[in-house]
Amino acid sequence: MRLSAPLERVLRVLLEDPAEPRYGYDLMKAARLASGTLYPMLARLQHEGLLVSEWEQPHTGDHSGRPPRKYYRLTGEGIRVARLELADSRFNAARTEGTAPPRRPATGGAW
Repeated sequence: MRLSAPLERVLRVLLEDPAEPRYGYDLMKAARLASGTLYPMLARLQHEGLLVSEWEQPHTGDHSGRPPRKYYRLTGEGIRVARLELADSRFNAARTEGTAPPRRPATGGAW
């Protein structure tokens, strides 16, 4: 997976509470992305088995006229991959900024 800045924002939003499904418009606002960027990304994540989606069930007596929402949630594998990718991204960013954690000295060396 190539971790672009928009994908990083979406993964961070989805990882805020991985068990809580999020609908598209909510994800657009939280990740500050346009629909033309978000929805192809969600489709790709779903195709890769990292995300599942489910349509909202219509509520009895709901006369709001609002169309049903499609909810998205990371799969178990999606959570694992997202956490690894974000951790790797933070490590690489720190390394390029020169703030990577210091290396541990080799054990068994002569002092």
